[in-house]
Amino acid sequence: MKLRLITTAAVVALLSSSPAWAYEAAAPATAVTVTVADTAPTGIEVPPLGFTRRTLANGLEIYSALDANTSNVTVQVWYRVGSKDDPAGRSGFAHLFEHLMFKATRNLPPETFDRLTEDVGGFNNAFTADDMTAYYEVVPANHLQRMLFAEAERMGSLVVDEPTFDSERDVVKEEYRQRILASPYGRLFGLFTPQTIYLDSPYRRPGIGSIEELDAATLDDVLRFHQTYYRPDNAILIVAGNFDPAQMNAWIDQYFGPLKRPTTPMPANDVVEPEPTGPREATFYAPNVPLPAVVMAWPTVAYRDADRAALTVLDGVLSTGESSRLYRSLVYDQQIAAQIGSNPDFAQQAGNLTAYAIMTQGQSPEAGIAALKAEIAQLRDEPVSAAELAEAKNELVANTLRGRESVDDRATTLGNVLIMTGDASVADREIADIQAVTAADVQRVARRYLTDDRSITMRYLPADDEHPASVQNMNVDAPVTLAELAPVGTPATLLPAEQRLSLPQPGTEIAPVTPLVSDFRLSNGLRVLVAATEGLPLVSARLSFEAGSAEDPAGKAGVAALTAALLTQGTADKSAPEIATQIEQLGASVGAGSGVDFSNVYANAPADVFPQAMALMADLVRNPAFAAEELERQQAQTLDGLRVALSQPGTIASQTVARVIYGGAPYGAPSGGTVNSIPAIDRADVAAFHRAYYRPSDATLVFSGKITPAEARTLAQQAFGDWRNPADAAATAAHPAGTVLSPRIIVIDQPGAGQAAVVAAIRGVSRTDADYFPLTVGNTLLGGGFSSRLNQEIRIKRGLSYGAGSSLGARQDVGVFTASAQTRNDAAVEVSDLILAEIASLATTPTTEADLAPRRATLIGGFGRSLETVDGLGGLVANLALYDLPMSELAAYAGRVRAVTPEQLEAAFARHLPVNEASLVIVGDAAQFIDALRAKHPDVEVIPLTDLNLDSATLH
Repeated sequence: MKLRLITTAAVVALLSSSPAWAYEAAAPATAVTVTVADTAPTGIEVPPLGFTRRTLANGLEIYSALDANTSNVTVQVWYRVGSKDDPAGRSGFAHLFEHLMFKATRNLPPETFDRLTEDVGGFNNAFTADDMTAYYEVVPANHLQRMLFAEAERMGSLVVDEPTFDSERDVVKEEYRQRILASPYGRLFGLFTPQTIYLDSPYRRPGIGSIEELDAATLDDVLRFHQTYYRPDNAILIVAGNFDPAQMNAWIDQYFGPLKRPTTPMPANDVVEPEPTGPREATFYAPNVPLPAVVMAWPTVAYRDADRAALTVLDGVLSTGESSRLYRSLVYDQQIAAQIGSNPDFAQQAGNLTAYAIMTQGQSPEAGIAALKAEIAQLRDEPVSAAELAEAKNELVANTLRGRESVDDRATTLGNVLIMTGDASVADREIADIQAVTAADVQRVARRYLTDDRSITMRYLPADDEHPASVQNMNVDAPVTLAELAPVGTPATLLPAEQRLSLPQPGTEIAPVTPLVSDFRLSNGLRVLVAATEGLPLVSARLSFEAGSAEDPAGKAGVAALTAALLTQGTADKSAPEIATQIEQLGASVGAGSGVDFSNVYANAPADVFPQAMALMADLVRNPAFAAEELERQQAQTLDGLRVALSQPGTIASQTVARVIYGGAPYGAPSGGTVNSIPAIDRADVAAFHRAYYRPSDATLVFSGKITPAEARTLAQQAFGDWRNPADAAATAAHPAGTVLSPRIIVIDQPGAGQAAVVAAIRGVSRTDADYFPLTVGNTLLGGGFSSRLNQEIRIKRGLSYGAGSSLGARQDVGVFTASAQTRNDAAVEVSDLILAEIASLATTPTTEADLAPRRATLIGGFGRSLETVDGLGGLVANLALYDLPMSELAAYAGRVRAVTPEQLEAAFARHLPVNEASLVIVGDAAQFIDALRAKHPDVEVIPLTDLNLDSATLH
């Protein structure tokens, strides 16, 4: 599903320019290599990005990097326009325009971009941030020419008509409802925080805008905005992956070279945010605030400022990981916050650092403010320790390494830096800049920027009769006005089919290569799988056990989840803070989790420190302390997390669905526990679960990344070779899906909900079912991707949701198939009808080969991209092992998908997913849709959210 959303800290984008093709002679372009060899941290090598630059005569900047180790290529176009450039009275306009860039051009009918990417196994997306809009595609490398043609098309000849404009505006309004109104803290972070931090800067307006100003926008505004900002001299084209450089440059010259540089100037937008004149405070109220929250903010610096590196390290010390100061103080020691965080937001023209705390049940905002102030004061008053400084740097360096695993990751890193600074070499210098930061630098920037008289304090509290909900600032002035936008000119129109330029044909396919997997066992029965790769020096390991929430004791849902969570919270000789510190000193990611059928422990670290990470991982698995005080902390944190999660329609719906499909069977209980079951769990429960199910004979250890089978064998033997099974045998749930239950129509009434969540659910299949692949391909056709049938019907055609999709949900026993969307409350019944109709059509209406070919490509392309990252590859291998499937299935995957026929798909859906067996769950403001739903489903059950009992098979 496409994001097509606004972000406040840059990531990726996509957009286009001029209204019609314009032709002029292209002058020769000059090529310059812009890589800079930086000083890598000791032991960890972060190679330079390695892009080459040239500029066309029309001003288009081009950066390219060849990587012959991938079968893919990414094409990205970054435009120097973002939400700060929204005209006055049109907040949210740059983001709305981003959505429209995926429609038609002079030679490409609507939705062609999705056909050119998803249908060949790739994907496309976009984002809008304060200073930029970026568009990107990742496709098999033989489709590069087609993507260059298409990107030049929408830069030069975007076509938008009134119906398309109205539909996409409705989609953006649903995105607003989902992200801002339906999320308990959406208003705080999406609306109130930026409008409070900034006084004059256009950054004070939310990038997503408002319903009112979105409604005020016109088609004429769209055409003028495109003419103003979507032009070659305001864009950066980035190509990275497997291609022939000379051929790529020739295609760029052919398609982008003729685009003309407009003579009209772009509106000036260089507002200087004033320095603070004293502290400021604000209090906001909103519906659906399960726990109070506080935010403190300080104006800092723009991205290109020399102090950015020191502020970045300061932020690492403050809130990165469980050894960070905010976590240790507010969450672990004082236990006054359920969640903490901080964010150094560096934009082109200004910047800020925010720190926040979502308070635990019963804690006041004042306690959170006092605690945040105390931690900031300590940064000003005392230098950070050498250990803290090194830890923060190592985390930043390791995360930089992880952020450069794929070609699109590397291109995105470059694009962001280019928009912010115009200097590609900054990306390669960032590691050296981080490494150069001293403790004195951290204290200096804390004293310079994080002072009391520069602070901005915000409280976020539940609205009530005495304190009505705070409203979004409207009619905010802006530096750009509609009058300053360029004239429309002659709008482009879609040419008749016979007059359109033909799409270039794909080149020769470059097939992805699946690595060989070494497979052996230790003497204690532990199975070890090794998928070695060449590339960045990263290694991943995951140790999986055949037990999850299905093995939770009756009435104690959440035991498996708490057991996994407690593994990192203390061993026989290490406390939770000591474990967190060791993980972060290594720049590693080490943790544990559980699902319905399995539990796993994982480690990801740079290759030079991976042995230490592996040793720590083994200690966590084999020697957990399960200390009573740590269990109490985890229980409190889990309960606060449940309070937040169960204020959101989507989460409520998913947990309700489990009970509707499975009732009192093990699969029916919420895997994370309930507000009643979590307090009932004691130390004996988690210790017994660990003793029963964490054993070598039932475990699989998967290594992936920069490691040889010999190295993996040595590490596995050192870590687990002398580990022995407990004397007693493990018992797993024999039939966790239970018996088939009758379908139900359930409404969970959440008065005032910002949206309604709609889910249709049917009892499905196991992962090893013979129809798994036909159902997988069918599910992708139905709801897997932006061009899926559900998304086409609900989002694209009708603008009723930000996105609709489906999941096959296969498990060890019978899984649950779901199809879902969130929509405005009054459209809930219409959306439920559309979902059920699309499910039914797959079992009753023949599917064509033309339908299936692109969906097969979607699955195979996603599989290929998973092979490019160490965690993605490790996950594929581990999943095969967990379901007792042969490792040969890794290489056979594409063939299995290609072999699915339309007849197999139709028969599988008719056999396993008949729509008359579907249950329907809707969570939202029932007053807005219950009469219409009852007219269609007289047997509907309405349960007030306050009465919902997830511990009960009946939900009552």
